[in-house]
Amino acid sequence: MELIYALIATFIISLISLIGVFTLAIKKTVLEKILFFFISFSAGSLMGGAFFHLIPESLENNLPSTIFQSTILGFIIFFILEKILHWHHCQNQHCTEHKALLGFQNLFGDALHNFIDGLVIMAAFSISPSLGIVTTFSVALHEIPQEISDFGVLLYSGFSKQKAILYNLLSAFFAIFGALIGYLLILKTEQITQWLIPITAGGFIYIAASDLIPELNKEKDFFKSLLSLIFFILALLIMRFI
Repeated sequence: MELIYALIATFIISLISLIGVFTLAIKKTVLEKILFFFISFSAGSLMGGAFFHLIPESLENNLPSTIFQSTILGFIIFFILEKILHWHHCQNQHCTEHKALLGFQNLFGDALHNFIDGLVIMAAFSISPSLGIVTTFSVALHEIPQEISDFGVLLYSGFSKQKAILYNLLSAFFAIFGALIGYLLILKTEQITQWLIPITAGGFIYIAASDLIPELNKEKDFFKSLLSLIFFILALLIMRFI
């Protein structure tokens, strides 16, 4: 039954890739405001998912030293993946020299990213439906700004709108493939979940602390900064009491 749950969850996650289409109808200034507060909420949900659900769940049946080592390992893995695969929109002047390559790099990195999402969602559902839902919720919140960024990168790289939508959707479906592979791995050894869950927690912490929160720190307006903090804390509270 957990496979069905995971496949449904990853299918929904994959459809988030289509959100880039809707951003074309929104003014850039409005979109930036929406994304700013969404990033705050996303950062809080990732932190809350890691510290309130993934790590505590892992500690129930495993040694604390093993769990914390796996969490650090996850942090390092996501750091390396980001550097190698360029998950995020390159903002320096050298990007303009390799526009087409940038688009395909982004697709490759996003496909691997989605594959990993599928693995961890499957691992979470294999432990309990509630942990699977929490993990899917955290992944989905992060995916929305990520997919908007990916869609923008593909357009910037010279892809037509139709091709950007198609390729982004195809890369998103790697989450379903990841769930299937995760299920096969769990069938061979259930112990893989004791590694995947804390590694996922480390990845969530990395994304929130090194990608999302630094974006929030760029805001100099006190009122907007205060609102972003409120959204961050609200997400933590929601994750705490789910």
